[in-house]
Amino acid sequence: MIDDVIEATKDGIDKTLDALKRDLAKVRTGRAHPSILDRIRVDYYGTPTPIAQMANVGVPDASLLVVKPWERSQVQAIDRAIRDSDLGLNPQVDGDLLRIPIPPLTEERRKDMVKVTKRSGEEAKIAVRKHRRESLDLLDEAVKEGEVSEDDADRGKKKVEDLIAEGVKRVDQLVADREAQIMGG
Repeated sequence: MIDDVIEATKDGIDKTLDALKRDLAKVRTGRAHPSILDRIRVDYYGTPTPIAQMANVGVPDASLLVVKPWERSQVQAIDRAIRDSDLGLNPQVDGDLLRIPIPPLTEERRKDMVKVTKRSGEEAKIAVRKHRRESLDLLDEAVKEGEVSEDDADRGKKKVEDLIAEGVKRVDQLVADREAQIMGG
């Protein structure tokens, strides 16, 4: 019973950290990366579609993205979707592909990106702490039901607290690493 709670806590923390990594990958650092375009949806025959599902996205160098749609007719739709996004990118149509220069981030924009990063980190910490509450409630319930002894439950709670502390530390490290990337350019 206690091992199940510990394992569920570990899984929950891992899923939270994976979600945080995905969120942080979408935050611009001033370097070209295909995930910059992940949030953008293009009207593809009436269906909002991620660019990566309708085109190849390449990174020839740190300041340029190249998008080559699988269907030439989609170049204009992708161009429009990128221009209409809040990313501040200005694609250039070059035949059947788009070249998207990634401008260096201004100091103000970097600070905004750091705020977004910190907000994602706080949300992840809240999710990690939610796993603590759920796990401790399960252990208390198990004691009440007579499934485990008080001592075993206390040992389980200690393990849960250790896992939560480690999870919060990992969230802080991920956020700090991403902030350094953003501020370093």
